[in-house]
Amino acid sequence: MAHLITELSKYTMLILFALYTYQGFSALKRNCPVKKQNRKYRRQIFYIYLIHCNAYAVLYASTKNRDLVIFYLAQVVFFSVVLILYYTIYKKSSRLVVNHMCMLMMLGFVMLTRLSFDSAIRQFEIAIVAVGVTMLIPLFISRLDFFRNLTWLYAIVGIGMLGLVAVGAATKGAKLSFTVAGITIQPSEFIKIIFVFLIAAMLYESTEFVQVVKATLLAAMHVMILVLSKDLGGALIFFVTYLLMLYVATKKPLYLFSGLGAGCVASVIAYFLFNHVRVRVIAWKEPLAHYELEGNQVSNSLFAIGTGGWFGMGLNQGMPNRIPEVRKDFIFSAIAEEFGGIFALCLILVCLCCFLMFLNIAMQMKDRFYKYVALGLGVIYGFQVFLTIGGNIKFIPSTGVTLPLVSYGGSSLLSSLMIFSIIQGLYILRQREGESHEGQRKRKNNPKNKPGDRRKRKSDGEEEDFITFDID
Repeated sequence: MAHLITELSKYTMLILFALYTYQGFSALKRNCPVKKQNRKYRRQIFYIYLIHCNAYAVLYASTKNRDLVIFYLAQVVFFSVVLILYYTIYKKSSRLVVNHMCMLMMLGFVMLTRLSFDSAIRQFEIAIVAVGVTMLIPLFISRLDFFRNLTWLYAIVGIGMLGLVAVGAATKGAKLSFTVAGITIQPSEFIKIIFVFLIAAMLYESTEFVQVVKATLLAAMHVMILVLSKDLGGALIFFVTYLLMLYVATKKPLYLFSGLGAGCVASVIAYFLFNHVRVRVIAWKEPLAHYELEGNQVSNSLFAIGTGGWFGMGLNQGMPNRIPEVRKDFIFSAIAEEFGGIFALCLILVCLCCFLMFLNIAMQMKDRFYKYVALGLGVIYGFQVFLTIGGNIKFIPSTGVTLPLVSYGGSSLLSSLMIFSIIQGLYILRQREGESHEGQRKRKNNPKNKPGDRRKRKSDGEEEDFITFDID
């Protein structure tokens, strides 16, 4: 009976996820009516709950663990509270971004429950705290206006926190984290957000050559500390983010191509300097030839994806735990094995939709500082997804980067929620700017505000203080 439920559910969840993905992209169509968009968003929420219920029904049928029922109900309450809070407190927030955030977290909870129930509970506890911490961020971003004036505070905090990594614990040859009171913290996950604000503030002040040199030196300090800590995946994210922010701000291709050239040279140097970089390149080039050592993880990742095929083995029917770092770096491979290749492609499309929303917000922001912030956060998110999935499918060497909101890890989850909350704040700010601009346009086109009418009212004895002027 459990096998029959699993077989039927994998097709049901695939159809529901495909419908969810379609609704997300169709809502992005230009000139889509607001009422129609809201209907699509409500359908997405309905699909989230159905997939969630279906997945835990399968897990319960195959394990008979009653704790799963309690855990499932706790998640239902959690997602309901998140959706209600966003839709009531932040009525001008992006519903699509909220839905995608919940969908990605839900998939992470489901997959972690299948891989390690204790890890799933731990991730859920962190998610509750993280949502509570980040819920006020959209309010701060949309209401406060001093973030652009904290340039050197960003630099001091960012470089100082990265310095703590040098005395942190080594993980797979790299110093990524340190432990305080039993809690492991990975500073680079949070500093990448501070880094975006730093570069945005510097480029907002000026894009002259001297200012570009200052920004480049500060960015180089961040990257070099990460390189010395052997966190080359993090260093690559910081480097690419700075390069694209600089290019967009200055519109000078010379900076872009010079940076790419320098990055290529640095990659070659890193290959000869760091042993674990050579190991990952070997694992990428010929994983099967080094299956027992360097290529074990990549090989098992490819086996998992290939075994799953298009429709998957079914939840709890595969062997994803054969991949050593499946909960963190290779959770995409586990999803592809048990849910199937089509489901995995829909997951990629959902991540792509988030990335497009981030870039769309960046393009629509009028304030250059917030435009750069939205761009930088979008690049961080999109590039991190690319590094994770690219490493899982052997498109690029594995970099040890997690899949945002899906992979296991408290620092990764909290920093990802912070990014989504900041984007929501910028979206709310943009909506407010749009309403203000629309109000100005209407007043400008109002016949009562025409110069001839103003002269007439003045000649009729009306007071000029009641007359407003629009200054573009």
